[in-house]
Amino acid sequence: MSENMLLEIEGLEKAYEGFALKGLNLVVAPETIVGFVGANGAGKTTTLKAVLGIIRPDAGSIRLFGEEVAPCGPNYVGGDRFAELRKQVGFVPDTCAWPLEYEVAWVGKVCQMAYDAWDAKRFAQLCKEFGLAGSKKIQELSRGMGMKLSLAVALCHGARLLVLDEATAGLDPLAREEMVDVLRKTVAEDGCGILMSSHITSDLERAADQVVCIDDGRIVFNRPVDEICDLAGVAHCRAAQLDALLDSHAYEAGELRIHRGNYSSDVLIPDRFQFAEAFPEIAVDRVGIDEYLSLYLKGELR
Repeated sequence: MSENMLLEIEGLEKAYEGFALKGLNLVVAPETIVGFVGANGAGKTTTLKAVLGIIRPDAGSIRLFGEEVAPCGPNYVGGDRFAELRKQVGFVPDTCAWPLEYEVAWVGKVCQMAYDAWDAKRFAQLCKEFGLAGSKKIQELSRGMGMKLSLAVALCHGARLLVLDEATAGLDPLAREEMVDVLRKTVAEDGCGILMSSHITSDLERAADQVVCIDDGRIVFNRPVDEICDLAGVAHCRAAQLDALLDSHAYEAGELRIHRGNYSSDVLIPDRFQFAEAFPEIAVDRVGIDEYLSLYLKGELR
C-alpha cells in the first residue's frame, strides 16, 4: 500500500456470534471522501470501531498515517503512540456524545485542554455558522444540532482523517446540504480525508469521490462516484428484449445484474452510453447510488 494513505485496512477480520468481517480491504487518501455504504448489520460500525481502536480485530492490518494500529502484526505501535495518532482522527458518531449538562462553550474549553492543535477561533466561527449558541446545553440541542456540534469539534483539532458514522442523519435537507458543503471545503482547503458511513446516499452523491459497499462482512464493490452516477445505468427490458440482450454476448459473465419483475426486468449496466448505442430499442436511464446499491445486492448475477 502507498505510504501517503491516511487510512489503510487490509485483510481485516473480526468474528462475533452470527457475524464476521471477512478479509476487508479499504483505503482513504488525502483530499478524498470515501462513502461507506451497506445495510444495517453489514459490518460498517464494526469496521469503524476497529479503526478507532474501540475493538480489537482478530486478524488483518490497520494503518493510520502509515503506522500500524491493529494489534495483529509485528509492527503494532500501541500505547501512547496510538493515542497520539488518534488525536489526528476526528470522529463524528451518530449521536452527540457530550454530557447533557455541558454548554456548547464548555465543549470548546474542554477540547482546548485536550488538543494541542485546538483552533478556538474556528470553533467559534463554526458554532456561529451552525447556529450553536455558546450558552445552549447539550440536552437542549436537537439531534441535528448535536450532529453539528460533533462535526464542529472534529473540524477544529487539526484532524487529518475524519470518520463520520451517519453524521447527516436527523438533519433537514438544507442542513445536510450545508454540512456537505463544509466537508467538501474542508477536504479542499485542509487536505484531509474522510471516511463517511451513511444511509443517505444523496449526500454521498454530492460529497463522495469513492463509494465502498459492504455486505455480510465483505466488500462487494469499490467504485468512483462518477462511475456510478455519471456512467452506469439501468435498462428497462421486456422479456423478449432481455432474452435478446443475454443472447447477444455483448457483456462478459458477471458484468450484468438483473432484477426480474412480473412484466419487465431492470438490468444494471456498467456504461449506459455504450448500451444505448448497441441497444437503441431498450430504454436506459441514469442510476443513483441507492438504486445501484439495490440492484447490485439484490440483482441476479449474469
